[in-house]
Amino acid sequence: MAPRGATRQRILETARTLFRRQGYHATGLNQVLDEGAAPKGSLYFHFPGGKEQLAVEAVRLSATELRAAVDLLIETTPNTAAALRASAELLGGLLEQSDFQDGCPISTVALEAAAGSDAIRQACAEGYRSWVELIAGRLRADGVAEPEELATFAVSAIEGALLLAKVQRDITPLRRVAARLATMIEETTA
Repeated sequence: MAPRGATRQRILETARTLFRRQGYHATGLNQVLDEGAAPKGSLYFHFPGGKEQLAVEAVRLSATELRAAVDLLIETTPNTAAALRASAELLGGLLEQSDFQDGCPISTVALEAAAGSDAIRQACAEGYRSWVELIAGRLRADGVAEPEELATFAVSAIEGALLLAKVQRDITPLRRVAARLATMIEETTA
């Protein structure tokens, strides 16, 4: 028998993948349990708030993991422009690896369910805010005058480019947006 935490984590990981690929409404709890190889009663045992709680936790987990990946890129690149280029390549690579099935780990759920659930909306907002704050912090360290504004623009532009890349099945939009953002950043720090 799997340890209690292992079953919970498997359900969460499965839900996260399914929400990201097919959306909140198209993902059924039975599908999560079947694909997560979890017993039927385990979902409400681990997630007493049901599908909404599962979505909130999946969004938070995804946002935290992507933030950590971008944070690592920020720490290991010479400047914010290079970090954003590397982030776009990371996202593009993940998109290609999934055969253009996955996109942003927040946007699919945000577009579908945020209007109907304040808890889901808040989780999505927190995730996006954490990404903006991370980039703004680096921009501030680079000496950019209005780092929050540029960071908000960067996250929004990359988010849109990720959507275009997904539907076009081509990561060129991500690369173009990253190149333009890099130029904008370099011009503000020059």
